[in-house]
Order: sequence, then C-alpha cells, then structure tokens
Amino acid sequence: MAAVTEGEVLSALKQCYDPEIPVNIVDLGLIYAVRFESVAEDRQDVSVDLTLTSPGCPSHVMIGEQVKARLEQLPGIRTATVNVVWTPPWTPDRLSPEARTQLGIE
Repeated sequence: MAAVTEGEVLSALKQCYDPEIPVNIVDLGLIYAVRFESVAEDRQDVSVDLTLTSPGCPSHVMIGEQVKARLEQLPGIRTATVNVVWTPPWTPDRLSPEARTQLGIE
C-alpha cells in the first residue's frame, strides 16, 4: 500500500466543517501543518496542526474530534493526532479563493 500523502489528507479534511461557517476547514485556512511518521510497513501516524478562527471558539473539541475521526478512516493511517495551535493567529487572509466566493467576500 502506498503512503498517504498530504494532498490526500487535505482532500479528506475538506469534508470537515466548523459548524458556524459553511466552508470546510481546509478552505478556511485552518490547517497549518501535516506531518507523517512511518510506524509499520503499510501504516503511518499523521499529526495535524489546526487553528480556529478565534481562541474562544466553542466548537474546538468537536472540530478536533471530527478531524481525528476522518483521518483515521484513511487506509494506511494508524493514528491521527490533532494539535490546536494559535500561532500565527488566523486571519481572513488565509481564506482560499473558493471560501471567499462561498462567503460572498469577493
């Protein structure tokens, strides 16, 4: 089995949403980093650095659990770890062009 790629991780995470914003977390720019560690011949652990649109976001636990569950469904992923980070702080500049269109910003 081929190793899971960052592109596959980001594609899977496009199915995860902040419940208050109708845009996936990848297009919102909430994913800061994806790292892999090989743990067996055909398995990997994946670690994702995730931020939120505000430090007081009440959905942070739910979003983190959603990300972990989605990643652990990928073939070849043994364990997913979600690290909530606050540096650098999220700003609307991180929105993808698709997110800007969806939100009516451009």
